[in-house]
Amino acid sequence: MQMSDTRQIAATPAQVYAALLDPEMLKSCVPGATEVEGSPEEGFVATVVQKVGPVKATFKGEVTISDMVQDVSLRLDGAGKGGAAGFAKGGADVRLVETEGGCELSYDVEAKVGGKLAQLGSRIIDGFAKKMADQFFNNLQETLEGPAEGTSVETAEEEPAKKGWFGRAKS
Repeated sequence: MQMSDTRQIAATPAQVYAALLDPEMLKSCVPGATEVEGSPEEGFVATVVQKVGPVKATFKGEVTISDMVQDVSLRLDGAGKGGAAGFAKGGADVRLVETEGGCELSYDVEAKVGGKLAQLGSRIIDGFAKKMADQFFNNLQETLEGPAEGTSVETAEEEPAKKGWFGRAKS
């Protein structure tokens, strides 16, 4: 599966680039991350707990960073194993362009899953992958900019609507 997106972040390209290389920042931005250790030069080792449809798994994996152009672009490649749940691997090309008031971050992601996860069907997996990417970049943006005004109110209003099977099926 492949996806692309662009977002405006009220931070300089240098700040965003540095954040993408910081293990503590990655730990706080990756949904479900319980551990992220390492360095950009040697790669990162991560533990992520996620539930995809009915399958909950702890993924242990590695992330490498390549094609690094200071404050401009980089490539993230990762692979993780979730035991009986299967595996996930993929990569992302991230580009940063300075704009008035910050920078534009754009990314192209490709991902692949196998094992029980692959049996869930492409619709569930594609939706989950998009949600994970959106959450990661939303977390990154919030961490760099601070929470957007009204975010907690919107989130509180959205949550009750998603409870129950029908609410989850619509999202």
